[in-house]
Amino acid sequence: MSLYQDLAAQTASLITQGILRAGERLPSVRQVCRSHGVSPITVTQAYHLLESQGLVEARPKSGYFVRARLGLPEPHMTRPESVSTALQVSDFIFQILDSVRDPAIVPLGSSFPSPTLFPFDKLGRHLASAARRFDPASTLSDLPPGNEELRRQLALRYLARGAQVSPQEIVITSGAMEGLNLCLQAVTRPGDLIAVESPTFYAGLQAAERLGLQVVEIPSHPREGVSLTALARVLEEHPVKACLFMLNFANPTGSQVTDAAKAALVELLRRHQVPLIEDDVYGELYFDPRPPACSKSSDTDGLVLHVSSFSKCLAPGYRLGWVAAGRYARQLQRQKLASSLATTVPVQIALADYLKHGAYEAHLRQLRQRLAVQEAALAAGVARHFPEGTRLARPRGGYFLWLELPEAADTLQLLQDALACGISIAPGPIFSPRREFANYLRLNFGHPDREARQEAALATLGRLLARQLQGGSVPMKNTLI
Repeated sequence: MSLYQDLAAQTASLITQGILRAGERLPSVRQVCRSHGVSPITVTQAYHLLESQGLVEARPKSGYFVRARLGLPEPHMTRPESVSTALQVSDFIFQILDSVRDPAIVPLGSSFPSPTLFPFDKLGRHLASAARRFDPASTLSDLPPGNEELRRQLALRYLARGAQVSPQEIVITSGAMEGLNLCLQAVTRPGDLIAVESPTFYAGLQAAERLGLQVVEIPSHPREGVSLTALARVLEEHPVKACLFMLNFANPTGSQVTDAAKAALVELLRRHQVPLIEDDVYGELYFDPRPPACSKSSDTDGLVLHVSSFSKCLAPGYRLGWVAAGRYARQLQRQKLASSLATTVPVQIALADYLKHGAYEAHLRQLRQRLAVQEAALAAGVARHFPEGTRLARPRGGYFLWLELPEAADTLQLLQDALACGISIAPGPIFSPRREFANYLRLNFGHPDREARQEAALATLGRLLARQLQGGSVPMKNTLI
């Protein structure tokens, strides 16, 4: 254990024992340097680690303080029926998602982080340089699987996470959604059955619906993710052709499958020879000191199709993703050529150059720290304003909170009332092929530029919920406008 981790563990012990209490100020960096004989950077790293763990919070010009424990229980484990479901979700989802386009709306229901979190100026310089250096021959050489240097840089990032992934199996795509669609087309045919988490990200449901697939839902824990016990039973009972899961900071729950459970999942699917399509777009947004294990590190049979992109961690709007496709790489490459030909070449060159020279790790460290602070602020606001009986899952990464409200709550009605007040939310039913989770909602904590309005929005949502639970029906219009 390093010095800063040891110091953080000692301080965490003082907090859990109640020696340091909620709201109390931690010793200053200078005081700790004198008492422990360590450097200021060691103390700062320790306090940042405690902050990412939700134990302390930084207050501008005041130092670090012990963070109040929320005392909210976690949402219950989901228990969907283990039967296949035909999908009809797209119209329902599009009606709801239109609300997040309006910049005047407080974007608690958004699926995107704030653009203020990303280095667009630096990315723009790399893109301009790529355009100036653009070799017309690259319009051919960078056809699928994609730019060679970009794929090499991605392979190096896999290697840093303990996975040996050849650049030859990486296929560059136009965002993660194209990657998911290509993966599903590679391993399924219309009418096939795939396994998804319950709840699950609606974009995966839309892709499955578009391809004429059926789904079977696997129970999921709000903190630990998909249940391997339930999955094993489903694999024995149903002809599952593929699993589509988020193992790191799942959307909407924020759950994270442990490293050991990931290895066990990959082994379970190897025994059944069922491909795993892992949507890992939030994998870089971890709050802990070390990254979560990569599922590709356990993949001995090439059955893991690992999908990710730069949209959530570096370059929203650039629409650049990839698939480390294992044994299916050649098939995906051909499908990419047949469907959209290629991903924009200058963008590939620019992002390859940024990964090589653009201080990507420094950007990610800052982004993770900011998201951890924002998560704590949103969770504390929920605890202050939401009604008794609210349950909250605290994620270890990503930028979503998953809430279970009292059973009588109706988040579809809450959405309508909230929109009238200038607030968006993501109601639970959009994350279910059966439109379940009527009393659940997902909130986005990835918008630091809206923090002042966020507190007022949470207070308004709390009042709307209270009225709903008491049988009131008249929304409070324009509360935030």
